[in-house]
Amino acid sequence: MTKIKQLGPGLLLCLALAVPCWMLGKAFPIVGGPVFAILAGMVVTMFYRSKARTQAGIAYTSKKILQYAVILLGFGLNLSEIAKVGAVSLPIIVSTISTSLIVSFVLYKLLNMPANISTLIGVGSSICGGSAIAATAPVIRAGDEEIAQSISVIFLFNILAALIFPTLGGVLGLSNEGFGLFAGTAVNDTSSVTAAASAWDGMHPGANTLDQATIVKLTRTLAIIPITLVLAVWRTAKIKRAGGTQESSFSLKKVFPFFILFFVLASVITTAATSAGVAASAFQPFKELSKFFIIMAMGAIGLNTDLVKLIRTGGKPIFMGLCCWLAIAAVSLGMQHALGIWYFQRLHRPLSPVATENFSP
Repeated sequence: MTKIKQLGPGLLLCLALAVPCWMLGKAFPIVGGPVFAILAGMVVTMFYRSKARTQAGIAYTSKKILQYAVILLGFGLNLSEIAKVGAVSLPIIVSTISTSLIVSFVLYKLLNMPANISTLIGVGSSICGGSAIAATAPVIRAGDEEIAQSISVIFLFNILAALIFPTLGGVLGLSNEGFGLFAGTAVNDTSSVTAAASAWDGMHPGANTLDQATIVKLTRTLAIIPITLVLAVWRTAKIKRAGGTQESSFSLKKVFPFFILFFVLASVITTAATSAGVAASAFQPFKELSKFFIIMAMGAIGLNTDLVKLIRTGGKPIFMGLCCWLAIAAVSLGMQHALGIWYFQRLHRPLSPVATENFSP
């Protein structure tokens, strides 16, 4: 009962934002419900400053409800497609992560920026935004202000990606598969990946890019583990060299994104069920509920984004975030071209037969 009282007001606020945004997304699919929700949340938060009663529910929606949305997406995916798409995207994922880390390190040196903020922006841009920052912060002992500023920078470019990338993908002539790879590798936070992919699906009925982009993004999210482990070892060695003691709060249990396991489990259930003769359409309600949860999460993220304050607080972190964002997008597209995927897109080749059969709306 106490939990309901704590989370209820924030959940109801996000639900109140999600319902009209869901309907607007249906009426204007070229924009999409998730983008409407982000914008609505940002507008509301400009006037609704005192969030003491609703903050817990807003935070729960932006994190847990989003994870539940990803898990539900698993019911619409065939496990063989996860292995296929993840393998295809791996070279692009490695390239974009490496690029972001290199760019952030170079700018850290050139601009004489604080090491922790540079690390958090580099990791957040390259892997999965706020989740990567949250996982990395205790490893490097980042302060609250450093964490808040880094997350604000990441969210700024998340929103820009959700607004710009669907249209950019159309201008560049990306196919559905190509945009799934682009969104999954060039957008840094799960929320904005799903927002951008949902907007693309709205612009291209039957595309089902959201499924592919989610798989690519979740494959990329696994990079949290090796990067945080490396940072933990590096920090431990640094402290020992300085003659100090290690008191890191680093925990693999905190780092590992366990919702991915449930996402895969949902996919196993779907794969087994469809192999046994169950129609793929039986899982469609789960996908629809997932999309609604995504819109709720986008509204929550909009409510947590203070755009005016973000712009006022330091140009260097924003500049670093911009450079990482542009570099990742350029490398993602460049790798697709190098791997021959862009030619694949120019021919407008459809999704694989398995994907078309299992993910049809």
